[in-house]
Amino acid sequence: MIQCVNEAYYALDGGKSFVPAKDHPEWDREAGRKNTIAYQIIADHNTSGDPANLQLKFDAIGVYDNTYVGIMQTACASGLKKFPVPTVFTNCHNCLCAVGGTINSDVHKYAETICKKYGGIFVPPHEAVIHSYMREMIVKGGSMAIVSDSHTRYGSQGCLAIGEGGPEVAKAMLDKTYELKYPQVVGVYLTGTPKAWVGPMDVALTLIGAVFKNGFVKNKVLEFVGPGVHSLSMDFRNGIDTMTTESACLTSIWETDDTVREDYRIHDREGDYKHLAPKDKALYDSFIHIDLDTVEPMIALPYHPSNAFPLKEVIANPRKYMKYVEDNAKTVFENNTDIHPDMMSKIQKNGRILVDQAAIAGCAAGSFENIAYVDQVAKAEKRGLGMFPLNIYPASQPVLTELNRAGISNDLMTEGVRIKTAFCGPCFGASDCPENNAFVLRHSTRNYPNREGSKPNMGQVASAALMDSKSIAATAFNGGYLTSAEEIKDVFQPEALPAFTFNKKIYDNVVYNGFGKAQPDVEIVYGPFIKDWPAMEHLTDNLLLQVASVIRDEVTTTDELIPSGETASYRSNPYKISEFTLLRKDPKYVGRAKAAQAYEKARLAGDKKTAEAFYAPLKNAGVDVEKDLDTLMETTGIGSVLYAKRPGDGSAREYAASCQKVLGGLANICIEYATKRYRSNCVNWGMLPFTHPDPEVDLKVGEFLWLPNIRQVVAENKGGIDATVIGIDGSTRTLHLDLKILNDTERKTLLAGSMINLFKES
Repeated sequence: MIQCVNEAYYALDGGKSFVPAKDHPEWDREAGRKNTIAYQIIADHNTSGDPANLQLKFDAIGVYDNTYVGIMQTACASGLKKFPVPTVFTNCHNCLCAVGGTINSDVHKYAETICKKYGGIFVPPHEAVIHSYMREMIVKGGSMAIVSDSHTRYGSQGCLAIGEGGPEVAKAMLDKTYELKYPQVVGVYLTGTPKAWVGPMDVALTLIGAVFKNGFVKNKVLEFVGPGVHSLSMDFRNGIDTMTTESACLTSIWETDDTVREDYRIHDREGDYKHLAPKDKALYDSFIHIDLDTVEPMIALPYHPSNAFPLKEVIANPRKYMKYVEDNAKTVFENNTDIHPDMMSKIQKNGRILVDQAAIAGCAAGSFENIAYVDQVAKAEKRGLGMFPLNIYPASQPVLTELNRAGISNDLMTEGVRIKTAFCGPCFGASDCPENNAFVLRHSTRNYPNREGSKPNMGQVASAALMDSKSIAATAFNGGYLTSAEEIKDVFQPEALPAFTFNKKIYDNVVYNGFGKAQPDVEIVYGPFIKDWPAMEHLTDNLLLQVASVIRDEVTTTDELIPSGETASYRSNPYKISEFTLLRKDPKYVGRAKAAQAYEKARLAGDKKTAEAFYAPLKNAGVDVEKDLDTLMETTGIGSVLYAKRPGDGSAREYAASCQKVLGGLANICIEYATKRYRSNCVNWGMLPFTHPDPEVDLKVGEFLWLPNIRQVVAENKGGIDATVIGIDGSTRTLHLDLKILNDTERKTLLAGSMINLFKES
């Protein structure tokens, strides 16, 4: 059972119970807001002096090999001298080194020398996924961290951590502040105890299914409290916490207790524990109650974690839910009309759904406890996997070492499980890509379209569902037939789990810990494919933009804006990776954007004849192009614009925005931005973050947007502009575009054309 109430609630007695705020008008609401855990931590890290408009400093920074090259190029170009706080570089996304020859190893060597020069912490490939290392070695109770990954969630350990795009992380490296209006805080009240066959993904999907599509917690802080918290192991809490990203919340924080203290002690860091609990009469802006007693095994069907259903319903009604997936695909692949996943073929004569493959991996599932439960299933079933492919990726070498010590790895490999090293690949399609038309299971963070590695531009499609590792194990050892852990519920014995110990020597022997030991004379090693960002122009007085893509799907993920998988190997070359922009969502986008960009290049080169051809439609808006050409060349920038209803759900990767900018994109238009971090990425790359409320906005590919005096609109923070749309037939119409009030840094960044320009000039 989950209950979501969109009204304020007070927590009493340290979060043991809740009451509606409307029942107690005599209590001081402002004082109550200061009693939350979130407020206590934020106040300790706010440097603005204004509790409503925050300027936060962080205690730790984390980056990984999918993002750190661009971040470092920005930070170095902006005058980085040394890292101000412990800054971790992991190599957990591109450690197969299977694409592009030496590209990935070149990037790893680049990061190693960066860490020596500026005093960073370098974690070699296959040692740990970013979030496991941060939990095991870095974060502290009552602290704040910023990491270049959307699944940055260390709230269960008492750290308020935020996943952000590269430019915001570069700002933290430069000891600048993170600017944010004080967010709303949602009280998540946990009661009861999960059944033995229910896992953390089941709880997480219950939450995500209830709050994502209605935006209930969007850009808010989730604060987990209540007696149910104490019924959960540390691995269980971490598994829920990681997945809160898929609810669209800003971040999360949990009350802490002796279970958390013991986890710090196991990791030889008991001094980093801090007891956290809401003070009496802490006021929450809204309220969620999850009764853990009632949570059941869940499944998130393709192509989003919010497509969450009770697993037993899907098993009982296979035709209904496989048709649901096929119908969903028609919208998801709207610009790839040749893609038609055949999910009905997965229903066998016995009425069960046959799954093709499964993986348990990464920050969501690579914990000791999750994998130990798979072993309990393997031992109980005693029949091996046969031809069913099940791959498991422990989240760190210390976890894998413990699995070896306890005999779990040997048990699982004997039964046919493939045990791999610490790698995020199954989560974003860099490993375990299944066959065409496959239906696969993942206990990882996302099941977006093509996130499992298929390429629709090549006529491929595969579909992934999210499930907890317990139900994945039940399925795998049942011949691949979709099976709920509840069907073998007596197998799961929490009391029989081996104790976990942590071997810190594993990291001592291989991790370079250079924090506080910067060596300025070290030369950075650049591989041949590491290219700097292109020059970016300041915002011109006026803009003429051509619509390069119109996407009508309800949500456009960052995976669709810039694909994951092998594409990520090219992240050190802004030009090369930009070629993949919207490849799976709108394959014609890159060509259209480049065509508009060619005219901007002509303008900058002084080629009047070529630029005039792009300006020609302005005649329909009353501009005498021939007479005013010299003025247009000086004052009117040329570029492209993307429309999507709600873009940016998912990853924090900055390339979802920077690739558009590299291709000459100068603006996004949407109903709303799916996440704060994607909007921030757009701003930091100098792209105007317009919104327009009409879900059926009248825009077509190839039309033009005339934005006169746009620089003045931004400079004076006017909040919007009446643009002129010039149709393909020459007709004109007015379209009001909102430009929500910008903070001072956002305004300066847009005027400068990018955050890089702003920092260079300051």
